[in-house]
Amino acid sequence: MVEGRGPGRGAPAAAVAALLVNAFLWGVSWWPFRWLQERGLHPLWSTALIYLAVVTLFVAWRPATLSEFRRQPLLWVLGAAAGLTNVSYNWGVTIGDVVRVVLLFYLMPVWTVLLAWLMLGDRPRPVALARMALALAGVWTVLGTGAGGIPWPHSLPDVLGLLGGLGFAFNNILLRRLGDGPAAPRLIAMFGGGGLVAGLVAIAGTSQGTLPALPPLALPWVAGLALLALSFLASNLGLQYGASRLPAHTTALVMLSEVVFASLSAVVLGAAELSPRTLVGGLLIVAAAAWSAWPER
Repeated sequence: MVEGRGPGRGAPAAAVAALLVNAFLWGVSWWPFRWLQERGLHPLWSTALIYLAVVTLFVAWRPATLSEFRRQPLLWVLGAAAGLTNVSYNWGVTIGDVVRVVLLFYLMPVWTVLLAWLMLGDRPRPVALARMALALAGVWTVLGTGAGGIPWPHSLPDVLGLLGGLGFAFNNILLRRLGDGPAAPRLIAMFGGGGLVAGLVAIAGTSQGTLPALPPLALPWVAGLALLALSFLASNLGLQYGASRLPAHTTALVMLSEVVFASLSAVVLGAAELSPRTLVGGLLIVAAAAWSAWPER
C-alpha cells in the first residue's frame, strides 16, 4: 500500500484496472490469512515469511539497490512504518471483525493531517480540519462510547486497525520526504520492513508464550503461503503501474474500493457484522477519505 504520486493525465483504463486489482487483492487478503491460521500459521509468521521471501528474491535480482540504504537513512524509517502498517493490518483482519478493522485503518485523513503538520510543516487549513472532524465522527460512531462518553478501542483488532492506519499515513508522508528517487529501494524498504517487524514480533510473542510457534513444514500451508506471496507481488506491481500513470487524487479515490471489496467479502463469508452503527460510521469515514483525495481548485 503506497500513495501514488504520478502526474499522469486523465484516467487510462489499464491504470485504473491495475489499481482495482491491487485494491481487490488487499481487500480480500483477510481470507487467506485466516485459512493459513486455521492450519497453524499465525498471521505474523505468514507476514514475515511472505515479505522476507519477496525481498530476498528482489535483492538477489538487484543487489546494488542495497547501497541506497547508506545514502538514504530515511529508508530504514520507511521500512519501520511499512512494518507497523502490514503487521497491524494483517493481524487485525485475521482475528477481528474485518469491516471494523478496515474502517479504522482508513482513518488516514486525521493521521495524515497531523503528521504532515509535524513532519512537513504543512499547517492544516480549515477544509483539512473539517475532514478531520468528519473522520473522527465516523470513528466515534463505529467504536461507540464508553462510560465516560469517549470512544475507545474495545479489542486488540480495534487497536491494530488504528495503528495500521497511523503506520500507513506515516508511510505516505515518508514517501513524500524521499522525493522522486528510484522505486526499487522503497520497495525493498517496505517489503523488508514488513517482514522484519512481523518476524521480530512473532519471535517475541513465541518466546513469551503468547503466540504459537512456527508449525512444522506442511504442503498445504506452504503452497498457500506461496500463492499469497505471488498475489501480494502482483498487487504491488499493479499499484506501481497504476499510481505512476494517474494523478495522486485519482489513485487515492480508486484505492477506496478496497473498503468495498473487504466489506462485501467479509459480510458474505460471515467474517463481519454490518450493524447500523458500523454502516453509518463507515460512510462518514469513507466520505472523509474521499474528500481528502478529491482534487481541490
